[in-house]
Amino acid sequence: MKPLHCYEPRPDAALRLFCFPHAGGNAAFFRLWHRDRHDIEVRAVQYPGRADRVAEPFADDVQVLAKQLAEAVAPLLDRPAVLFGHSLGALIAYEVAHALRAMGRAPAALVVSGRHAAHDHRGTATFTGSDDDLAAELARLGGSAPELLADPEIRRLALPAVRHDYRLDETYAHRHDRPLDRPVLALVGADDPEVSPGQAARWGELTTGPFTLRTLPGDHFYLADRRADVLRAVLATVPPPTP
Repeated sequence: MKPLHCYEPRPDAALRLFCFPHAGGNAAFFRLWHRDRHDIEVRAVQYPGRADRVAEPFADDVQVLAKQLAEAVAPLLDRPAVLFGHSLGALIAYEVAHALRAMGRAPAALVVSGRHAAHDHRGTATFTGSDDDLAAELARLGGSAPELLADPEIRRLALPAVRHDYRLDETYAHRHDRPLDRPVLALVGADDPEVSPGQAARWGELTTGPFTLRTLPGDHFYLADRRADVLRAVLATVPPPTP
């Protein structure tokens, strides 16, 4: 199956927005994002091992996954494009930006949401915990209703992808000596228990381009209620066209 979902193609849109979901998430998290702006075409990333790609094996390495996704994104860079990633998706979007630059197809900008900077390794190992530990972590972050996490069938279906994604995130090693040269915007919820504004600010060390940090009301999943604010911030990161 294809790794990019477009819920409403807009061939005349001025901007393409590639959206990378959080740990355990899938493309459907962004299924409504096209409704707020008619000047943006949204392409939501589907990671292997879930939803319509459930028959495919999980990716074993962030950099390998990023190269595969970059190959899917590159043919769609015929207009300005922004990579947007939330939580684990921020890390993957960052690696895709590097992979695209290596192909000579760098995006217009990178937006990283709800994650500490890629080179800031924290040494956690959530992925080694029990299913109860993982469910408690999801409840702490606010991304899943407690009653859903208590359902054995939902846990059976959802937690393998969550555990895998946490392993990808927590075993990641930053390997880039050369920073990006594109605008980077870091977004964080004011009450996010996972990442502070100070931690998010370190993304600025990974680009020589303009860097902006914005804090929005909400917790780790602030963007669920702030979609319009996020999209306005995304558009503000794109350099104006050269006259």
